Amino acid sequence: MNSDTPIADDISPPRPAAASGSAPTSPRPTVRPIGFSRRGFLTASAAGVTASLAADMSAIQGLRGEAIASELKRQDKRVILLWLAGGASQFETWDPKPGTKTGGPFRAIPTNVAGIHISELLPELAQRMQHTAIIRSLNTKIADHGTAAELMECGRRNDPGIRYPDIGAVVARELGRLESKVPDYVSLYTSTEGRRKGTSGFLGARYSPMFLSDSMTPANILRPDSISATEHQDRAALRDALAKRFTAESHHLAVDSHQSAYQRVQGLMASADLFDVEREPESMRARYGPTQFGEQCLIARRLVEAGVPFVKVARAWWDSHGQNFETHQELCADLDHCMSALLDDLDERGLLENTLVITLGEFGRTPGINASLGRDHFASAWSCSLSGMGIRGGVAYGKTDEEGHKVVEGEANAGDLFATILEALGIDHEHEYMLGARPIPLSDFGSKPIREVLA
Repeated sequence: MNSDTPIADDISPPRPAAASGSAPTSPRPTVRPIGFSRRGFLTASAAGVTASLAADMSAIQGLRGEAIASELKRQDKRVILLWLAGGASQFETWDPKPGTKTGGPFRAIPTNVAGIHISELLPELAQRMQHTAIIRSLNTKIADHGTAAELMECGRRNDPGIRYPDIGAVVARELGRLESKVPDYVSLYTSTEGRRKGTSGFLGARYSPMFLSDSMTPANILRPDSISATEHQDRAALRDALAKRFTAESHHLAVDSHQSAYQRVQGLMASADLFDVEREPESMRARYGPTQFGEQCLIARRLVEAGVPFVKVARAWWDSHGQNFETHQELCADLDHCMSALLDDLDERGLLENTLVITLGEFGRTPGINASLGRDHFASAWSCSLSGMGIRGGVAYGKTDEEGHKVVEGEANAGDLFATILEALGIDHEHEYMLGARPIPLSDFGSKPIREVLA
């Protein structure tokens, strides 16, 4: 985040529900330290921290336990964004136009929902349409990669002097928990093109994504081999004891923030295994497939199962100015298989009812096919999909004309989509943050949720 980015000064702590406002904080009682021996200090502190770290690990590993998993399914709400970087073609995915001069060579196939057809490049997803709502009527107007991606991620353009948070940061803020030991927002992207880290905007660094671009395992969260587990526990015990003495005498938000950050780091160290797909049974890894995108989708499932509110998995590179049809044959095969495996896995675990899965890019592709047999950028009539929690599956909303040049029914903009996503999560899209004296609604002014796709 830029150093000159303003920070909202009236943002309440994150809460598990969408209700606005925050409960008043009770003043911290003053505690005077008493004398104790070095041996007694280390013994007691080490025991306490050992128990704390063990509790962290048991909480992470115990997520597979039936009781904890049941509670997660009942209360928690999660989002997995499958970001189609570069802009996927609506003609080769959700809104085929076979037999027209813009339609290309691929057929439209029936899905398992009567009356809905999608591209033949998505045969597995066609048999899971009961989970999915397609929006075929996006008109977002901007067809430049950077500005369009910002628009689709944040639901609006940045104003002068204001940097808005993206959907991941908003979800992390609204659905994250202060006591959580896992990240609030993880962004997986190891492609060499079009890397977008995401932004927490005026919400501040607390809601910035953990961005993994070079490895699917976070850097610097493993204990060095040169430090034994006992030494690590003793150091943590000493640090925690000193911090408690200091915070008992210093009532300042910066101190609380530092303490919270350190505790989250301890939690992240305990949650490192969540990023390791080798801990999944071989049959599960084979189910998702050996591709990078498949492994990242599997990690995304592991993360949301552990309580991470928002995970973004980016698949590049859909920017098919040349050889559009060959490009989409390859990329759609990966999307079709991996997203189908993800939906099935979430459904079988009872997690799909609490997880919203989104496919979205910065724009679609042109109806016209250029001299390189490619499709160029197009933001006037394109598609995305929403699956799972809060969504009325088996719906195809909106309509484009016969050749896909314009929206003729149900036009929606980026703000409307942003509001729809928030409402699917049970978050009031009109709820306001206060940036100084300025109220900032979660979705852009005038945005309206698409009720026809909401359950």
